[in-house]
Amino acid sequence: MIYPVILCGGSGTRLWPLSRKSQPKQFAHIFGNVS
Repeated sequence: MIYPVILCGGSGTRLWPLSRKSQPKQFAHIFGNVS
């Protein structure tokens, strides 16, 4: 099943520690090992 997710720019404080400058939101592993 496909889950559409919209990730916008910003500092990534709400997804911290998943989102950092070294690993932006679009490369974060949110649903297991796929992004």
